[in-house]
Amino acid sequence: MGRLGGYRYRDVIRRLKHFGFEFHRQAAGSHEIWHNATTKRYTTVPNHTGDMPEGTLRAILKLAGIPPEEFIAIK
Repeated sequence: MGRLGGYRYRDVIRRLKHFGFEFHRQAAGSHEIWHNATTKRYTTVPNHTGDMPEGTLRAILKLAGIPPEEFIAIK
């Protein structure tokens, strides 16, 4: 497991909210679109049980414009 492994949906959402993201709308199936009005960025977050795969979390952070180091630093 890498540095971004072991995060659950709730952990990811709590950290996204810290960076100014808000729920925008429900997407296909169990996916949600989150938006940051300040940076005008969108990211898609799957609402699945269990730990989020590291690659999925990296893609979420890339779309959100959040460096992984800053994401990890949030407690």
